[in-house]
Parts: sequence; structure tokens; C-alpha cells
Amino acid sequence: MPTEREKMIAGDRYDPDDPQLVADRRAARDRLALFNRTPVSDERRRADIVSDLFGSVGDGVYLEPPFRCDYGYNVHVGEDFYTNFDCVILDAAPVEFGDDCMLAPGVHVYTATHPLEAAERTAGLEYAKPVTVGDAVWIGGRAVLNPGVTVGDGAVIGSGAVVTEDVPANVVVQGNPAEVVRELE
Repeated sequence: MPTEREKMIAGDRYDPDDPQLVADRRAARDRLALFNRTPVSDERRRADIVSDLFGSVGDGVYLEPPFRCDYGYNVHVGEDFYTNFDCVILDAAPVEFGDDCMLAPGVHVYTATHPLEAAERTAGLEYAKPVTVGDAVWIGGRAVLNPGVTVGDGAVIGSGAVVTEDVPANVVVQGNPAEVVRELE
């Protein structure tokens, strides 16, 4: 029988109040509290905390504090990843960023979601869908990536965009819901 963590990562309905998941979230919050209060000048310690928190980390990764996530172990970032202040990644499912990605202030990435039917939703089970971001993607301030989306290589997500569907490579999207407004070469 799969554990609640295994069900969560697989995208099946899971109990977020499972003791192991609660412990996992608390451990991530402890590491985040340490990261968010570690001086920026202590680059080595900050890098060690991020490497310990995330599932995988490429070279040249930099996060501006404060940064928040649920578990951390489901976050995978490639080379030269940068996130500005106040970013949130709710990583109940895997969140994967390619190389050379930049996140502006206040970007939110969500994987956790809930049943639409009220009776199911109030029963407390939830599920998650992975988010995948390709290489050389720029995500503008206060943009939101919703559960299950994929963003193609070279895409630009405009500030304030709410991404509810997959974004092709080499386009600019903006709006709520986000729509393609320009193709890039």
C-alpha cells in the first residue's frame, strides 16, 4: 500500500494531515526559517540550506529571501536559477525548472489542488499536479502558475499573468487567464 507521500507525489488523492507529511512540512519550514534569516553575505551557508531543502539544485542558483515552499524535496532547479523576493512554490507534486530561469518578485507556483465537489473537498483529501518549466524562461512579478501546467523553453510570462494552460516555447503570455500575445524568435 503506498504511503500518503507516495500518493501525493504520484498525483493521487492523499491526506495532507498524515503525520509524515506534517513532519515533512515542518522540517521544510525550519530550513526555510533558517534560510530566510541567514545573511545574504553568508552565500555558502545559504547555498547549503537550499541544496538540503530542494530535491536537486544546479550550479549558480540564487534565491532572494523571503522564499517559501511546502516540502522542498519536490523542487528541482537547473543551472543559473534565480528567484526574486517573496516567491512561493507549493510543491506537493514535482516542480521542475530548467536552466537559466528567472522569477520576478512574488511569483507563485501551485501544484496542490482540491476536488471541485464540496463533499469531497470538505472530506479533507487533496491531490497535486506537477509543474514543469523549460530552459531560459522568465516569469514576471506576481505571476501564478497553476497545477499541471508546462511552460516551454524561452517563454516569457508577463507580470500578473495567471497560467491555467500549457505555454508553448518562445512566446509571451499575459493576462488572466494567460494568453499568447507575441511569438519570439
